[in-house]
Amino acid sequence: MNQAIELLDKEHKFILTAIEKADALFNSVISGDSDISGMKKFIEFFRNYTDKYHHQKEEEILFPEMSKRNELLEDGVIKEMFENHEDFREMMRNIESEIDNNNVDSAYKLFNEYSEALKDHIAVEDDEVFQMAESLMSDDEMDNIYFRFLDNDRELGDKEKSDMEEWIK
Repeated sequence: MNQAIELLDKEHKFILTAIEKADALFNSVISGDSDISGMKKFIEFFRNYTDKYHHQKEEEILFPEMSKRNELLEDGVIKEMFENHEDFREMMRNIESEIDNNNVDSAYKLFNEYSEALKDHIAVEDDEVFQMAESLMSDDEMDNIYFRFLDNDRELGDKEKSDMEEWIK
């Protein structure tokens, strides 16, 4: 596995950990041990880390490069990945709305739908999309993508990203 895919894979692991921790918090809220307002921090994580840092790398760097090398992907799996990302944004808005209205059961139901869809999405990327990327591009091209990923993180804020990773550990 090259560095670009390793970086995306590492981010996937943080996202999956965040899903587990958010689910645990929801269960604590349902049992009356915690307040739903704690979910706001997880919403920030999913919006910022998952969408702003991770999905942006895919949407602005990896997927366009893959499409350049195989136009059929653009209307296939890459289109599906973009659609999933848009769905996740909408789901997160709906979850936040339910939390803002203190609708714990509804927010948890929506979160479960979000987390299952996101886990499925990650599995497709890990098992198919990233392997396609590696087969479509040379090692030098993948190295270039990796350095563009690092530039992307620097522009968005390396410290903010590392702080989110520390929080979710």
